[in-house]
Order: sequence, then structure tokens, then C-alpha cells
Amino acid sequence: MTTTATAQDIESVIAQLEAIIHQCESTGDRLGYFAALYHKVTCKVKEDIDNKLFEDGSRLAELDVVFANRYLCAYSQWKADKNSPLVSASWRVAFKSAEASSYLVLHHLLLGMNAHINYDLGIAVAELAAKGNDVDALRRDYNSINNVLGALTYGVINKLNIVSPFLSVLGFTGTNSNSMLVQFSLGTARDGAWLFATDLIACGTDTQKYTDLTLKRDTEISELGTLLTQSKGFLKFGIFIIRLFEWKNVKKVIEVLHTHQKLRFSEVKANIKR
Repeated sequence: MTTTATAQDIESVIAQLEAIIHQCESTGDRLGYFAALYHKVTCKVKEDIDNKLFEDGSRLAELDVVFANRYLCAYSQWKADKNSPLVSASWRVAFKSAEASSYLVLHHLLLGMNAHINYDLGIAVAELAAKGNDVDALRRDYNSINNVLGALTYGVINKLNIVSPFLSVLGFTGTNSNSMLVQFSLGTARDGAWLFATDLIACGTDTQKYTDLTLKRDTEISELGTLLTQSKGFLKFGIFIIRLFEWKNVKKVIEVLHTHQKLRFSEVKANIKR
């Protein structure tokens, strides 16, 4: 089964992400790693919207759905036809990497974030602006999402350190403020996505310019994704060591990323060997 329906609200986004997670667990598909992370973020955004922590919860919810649908549609198209021209080059790099066992869990998360934040997010913001939303007002709630991501980072890092015990030893994860996840999601990625959105908005009714900008951006982000998978020298050796001790059971990794689990040391050892 693949996800095909366009989500109409956050509840539908969450339901479809859960369907992807369960599908990936049953098939041992590494694409479930990013889906599990995305599910966690979306649930937190919904919780904060329900608690009225944003300036305009309904507007942010609309952005969340437009944004999520880009991932859901890309995933659906990839599962239906890996040669589909509807799958962006950025997502193609991320999806293709899941077929290889040589990449770290962290690689898969970063590749998904690269495609979704660096490419999809700017387009989602531009699409929302095209519907008449105040861009300056939208920016305030957009920036508030940084706090949501920051609040989740510590828990995500802890889970990464469970499934990849040597990540922290070799410095791939750090404190809550300097980890690779924080730097990637709260730094240049989201700032760059906003600048990309403003460039698209400035196109106005010039559809050719809009198309040219998106194609150029897609090429750049897909190249960045490719660079994320490449390593040499000490970095390559470090990744080899991390991978050696990283959990091999895809279903178990997805379960840890998706749910709150406290594991005994014996369970951690057993999963490293699988």
C-alpha cells in the first residue's frame, strides 16, 4: 500500500505518516526513518497549535498541510514509479539512498530534511502566500517552528545515540545546541528556505521565471544531498566505525525513532548484531 490521498488537515497528515511508518516497518524500508522523525515533529506542531502557542494557528496548520503534502506526494510517486518525473531530484537522492545499507541512520534523516526543508519548504510558503496570506505575519509563526524543532532535538539525539552508539563518541551528535540536526534544521536550511520562498513570491505572475527558479533550486539541493553521502579520509573511517556498531534491524530502528522506548543494555547489544 502507498499513500495517495492529498491530506486536508494535520490529522490526515499524521494518519498518512503513520501508514508510511507501518508500511516501512513491515517491509524493512529505511524510508521509515525520516517518516518517523517527521511524524514526531508534526504531532508536536499540532499539539502547540491546539494549545494556541502560535500567532495564527489556522494559518500555520494550512502551511503544515501544504508542506507535508509535498513529501507525501513525492513518497507516493516514488513507490508507484521510481522513474516518475514528478519526483524531484532532491527527493530522488534521499529515496534512492534508502536502498543502500552503507549509510547511517543520521544520513537518511539529513537527506530527508535536505529535500523537504531546503527544497519543499520554500515552495510551500510561496504557495500559501499566493493564496493571499500576509508574508510578514507568516514569517513570525514560521520562525516559531524553530522552537518546536529545538524542543524535540534532545529526544531525537538520545534516540540516535541508542541506535548508533558511536555517533556521540566520534562527535556526530553533540549538545542540544550544536548537534548536526540542530545546525541543519535551525540554521542555514530554514533561513535559506525562506529566502527561496521570497524569490518565488517575487516572480509574481511570471510562471516561466518561477519554474526556472524551482528547477535551479532542485538541482542545487540534489547536489547538496549527494555531497552528504560522500566522505573520505578520517570521516570515511569514522562513518565505517559508527556503521559497524549501528543497529542493523530496520524495523527496530524505526520503532525507536517513532516511539518512546527505554532499552536494557542487553537489548541494545542484541540489536547491534542484527
